[in-house]
Amino acid sequence: MKMEFMDLRVHDQHLRMDIAARMQAVVDHGQFIMGPEVRELEKSLERFTGSTHCVTVASGTEALLISLMALGIGPGDEVITTPFTFAATVETIVLLGATPVLVDVEPDTCNIASAEIEAAVTAKTRAIMPVSLYGQPPDMSEINEIAARHGGIPVVEDAAQSFGATYQGRKSCALSTIGCTSFFPSKPLGCYGDGGAIFTDDAGLAQAMREIRVHGQEKRYFHTRVGVGGRMDTLQCAVLLGKLPQFEHDIASRIVAGAQYIELLEAVPSVTPIKVRSDRSCVWGQFTVLVKDRDEVVRKLKDEGIPTAVHYPTPLHNQPAYRDRCRARGQLEHASFVAERVLSLPMYPRIDRAKQETVVSALRRATS
Repeated sequence: MKMEFMDLRVHDQHLRMDIAARMQAVVDHGQFIMGPEVRELEKSLERFTGSTHCVTVASGTEALLISLMALGIGPGDEVITTPFTFAATVETIVLLGATPVLVDVEPDTCNIASAEIEAAVTAKTRAIMPVSLYGQPPDMSEINEIAARHGGIPVVEDAAQSFGATYQGRKSCALSTIGCTSFFPSKPLGCYGDGGAIFTDDAGLAQAMREIRVHGQEKRYFHTRVGVGGRMDTLQCAVLLGKLPQFEHDIASRIVAGAQYIELLEAVPSVTPIKVRSDRSCVWGQFTVLVKDRDEVVRKLKDEGIPTAVHYPTPLHNQPAYRDRCRARGQLEHASFVAERVLSLPMYPRIDRAKQETVVSALRRATS
């Protein structure tokens, strides 16, 4: 049997009747844009995260873009973030005419090195955007403290990979000024297309975000600000409502699967799993390890039928579209180091131990 990198069919199989019923309800009432399921989902996600306000949007990228727009970020401004993330993180900053200021990462977690952020703050810094990479939040307390020391700089958590994770007992997306997540199908909570959400305790920001997502309208055809078409479809909200009752179980399954991988990899000293700090949980949006000679390892695993992925092979300061639009703080040596070595293994909530043992056995042979 072919092994899947992420078997979404198995994951959703037992939920299909509930999801189908939710989707059929949308078809029956016909409110495909901003139907009642939109607000129902937002209320459910507020309860789940502990945030005061949730604003659903069309994608994780739109969540970041709308958040920065609500903060008024534009030309001449700087946003501190990481070079080791998906392009959307810096893409949204650049789209608004601002400058991404890139700070190096921790080599064991691949998350932004919070201790290096303060030195990157200038009079132009308008936000700090840490990324909760691979499903684990960075050191949000230290980041928030740095922001507070510099006049209350807003902190925007890019939590596209970490929805459901915790940091010091609090849920990802409720750790800072604003939290943004994605509901892309492969994310910890995924819909059947694109979707995302923004979380905040600030009522003024929440109101701005709601207006921006509908072309800046305060009410129909009355535009108080520049906006975008950033709504999440009612059908996609219905899909997530069908999945939410199972989500806590999925989180627990991901954490167990991650722990099993780490246990099995103790017998493969040439492979280093991403480190999980003791004060937080990781929901393993990807299960990622560090290896030498990655291309050769990938080839050998492919020969044995083991699928892999690389998140991410080229840091953003080396990407053609962004290298002249970013300002790097230092040499970003750790970002370059991990980009050459990271390798993601098959991971999803219901991956069984036997499959993990097959993966690790093949990985041992490939790295020996």
